[in-house]
Amino acid sequence: MTLKHDKGLHPRNLHNAPYDFKELIKEKPELAPFVSLNKFDNLSIDFSNPQAVLLLNKALLSHFYKIKNYDIPKSSLCPPIPGRADYIHYIADLLADKDVIPQKIKALDIGTGANLIYPIIGHSLYGWDFVAVDVDESSLNSARNIINTNPSLKGHIECRLQDNADEIFFGVLHKDEYFDFTLCNPPFHKSYKEAAAGTTRKNKNLGNTNKQLLNFGGQANELWYPGGEIAFITKMIKQSASRAKNCLWFSSLVSKKENLDIIYKVLKQVKAVDIKTIEMKQGNKLTRFVAWSFLTSKQQEQWKKDRW
Repeated sequence: MTLKHDKGLHPRNLHNAPYDFKELIKEKPELAPFVSLNKFDNLSIDFSNPQAVLLLNKALLSHFYKIKNYDIPKSSLCPPIPGRADYIHYIADLLADKDVIPQKIKALDIGTGANLIYPIIGHSLYGWDFVAVDVDESSLNSARNIINTNPSLKGHIECRLQDNADEIFFGVLHKDEYFDFTLCNPPFHKSYKEAAAGTTRKNKNLGNTNKQLLNFGGQANELWYPGGEIAFITKMIKQSASRAKNCLWFSSLVSKKENLDIIYKVLKQVKAVDIKTIEMKQGNKLTRFVAWSFLTSKQQEQWKKDRW
């Protein structure tokens, strides 16, 4: 089942309007030197400049999500917030019971990175609790620092290290632990070489000739995985079957539409009962996430009664 949305960002997304840079500069005055008129005579930033992108994110998180202390290492992925927020909003729609979005939710963020962006948005908007998982200890230290310096996040987001790179759920999702959903932005590229080529194309599109400059950053485990996103997602699907009753909905972003047929085939192999593909549109970019459940409709209703 594919649900299509053709009207741009999700209706509840706080970033549907153009950035109000005057207000954002009030939140983070250090953003001011990076804001200027673009070729359309609108205020903007140079999106090929990683410092400008980070400062914009700091301002957005402060203004819209009340996160006043936010920093990440220079080498870490600095994600575009509007698109990340869309994933959270559409997950909320997936969980909604008769149009009522539940608040008593526990979620698992697979590969949270140093930026911790999904737990921040999910908790700030909906009050959900998160377990944030990553294979990189330094990334988790950055995530913990964000939690510890923002009182609103304390007690609501827990960081866990996945110390076995071959496992996704085993070791971090315990047998007697239950999550209402999992989410994941899997590594997109197959190798460093492919990631570097993608960065070059992105910088060229942004008018930046410095081939070494990663405007949105990203470490190895954030950007590439042997076999690319399809290898990571199919592994995740197969391993999710061993925790079939521990989660209402598993999910993952899927950047490449051509990977969907393989994903559906693997989901059928592991006997997923309910499968949904939800499309999201950000400007001219169309992306999607696939969600799957091993619970029947009756079991899903019982889950909601027992937990919510």
